[in-house]
Amino acid sequence: MKFNLIKRLPSSRRHSGFQLLMPIMILFLLVIVNLIVDSILMKNNPETSSFFSIRMIKDTFGNNVFSGNIISILNNASELVILAIGMTLVTAASGGQDISVGAAAAIAGSIFLKMVRLSGDVTWLPIIFAFLVCCVVAMLFGAFNGALVAVFKIQPMIATLILFTAGRSIAYGINGGASPKLFDDITKQIGTFFSGVPIPTPIFIVLLYIIGFYLLLKFTNLRLYAESVGINEKAARLNGLNPVAIKILVYVVLGLCVAAAGLINTCRMQRLDHLGILSGIEMDAILAVAIGGNALSGGKFSITGSIIGAYTIETLNITLLRMRVDPEPIKAYKAVFIILLMLASSPVVKEYVGNLWKRLRPLRQAQVHQEERKLAVKGEA
Repeated sequence: MKFNLIKRLPSSRRHSGFQLLMPIMILFLLVIVNLIVDSILMKNNPETSSFFSIRMIKDTFGNNVFSGNIISILNNASELVILAIGMTLVTAASGGQDISVGAAAAIAGSIFLKMVRLSGDVTWLPIIFAFLVCCVVAMLFGAFNGALVAVFKIQPMIATLILFTAGRSIAYGINGGASPKLFDDITKQIGTFFSGVPIPTPIFIVLLYIIGFYLLLKFTNLRLYAESVGINEKAARLNGLNPVAIKILVYVVLGLCVAAAGLINTCRMQRLDHLGILSGIEMDAILAVAIGGNALSGGKFSITGSIIGAYTIETLNITLLRMRVDPEPIKAYKAVFIILLMLASSPVVKEYVGNLWKRLRPLRQAQVHQEERKLAVKGEA
């Protein structure tokens, strides 16, 4: 008996499967590219390590830690993954993007660093307290952006342009116009490795956030509310939802993500560079959402797709560096990548592919029926 598995899947699962198809295909393409690059590099230099190799080395403190391109991708993309999760919710509910996440992370990092330095003797208690304070501040800034979008009906990119412009100056002023440094072991371990643990600490922080958001979306109605408001705000209001409160809520949730990104980067760098901290990451976060198959106009979303999209961007960065591309031209290559991605996901291309599939499908079905008739005739003979 013949059956079509896709047709038997529930519509929501079908949508999720198709949504994940793009990021998985792009990531698979990068894997193929790296296999080709590996074969070329190893042919010229047999001692060259494979892109997929993971080895144990000693870091600058004498600890045994894992090293390799895969570890670097998982570690370097930590801030981007967390921001992409929050950006996905904002995009789904508001139909726009927050371009101030890098500047807001600079503020959060500046507050964290100031609170840690004020504590004097740095232990776990003041570090946790400092992080909670920067979470509160980042959530307040998120609520500010959300109010501009939800209450005053300002387009999200324009509303968040205010903090994008002023945020880094605010971060610079919080520490009195200085760029202070951290000198304690605890924050250093948060940004690198815990003693005796060979896996970078930021990877564990990302894992905690992924688990937290999974539980949040599973045991609350946040997904349903965000998608409902993003798809049709008027219909959501008629069904008893408060679109203003939901939009502000998702911006506040993004603030939690901003605080974690600021924490990781500040601890990683062991200093505050108000201009350099997570510079340009807002564009990468938006790109990760787009690669994840999420509509930038809002509606249904896939957190998993955005996470894969974030790791795909970092894989692209590592791949270009292995191909001896200088860091600055990488931005131009990423721009070409974005153009191709947007063209591939544009309504015109989708309509053309859909019409082509409709024309080819009857031909394919006719070929299958013809082959079945031939087999039937052979069976009768």
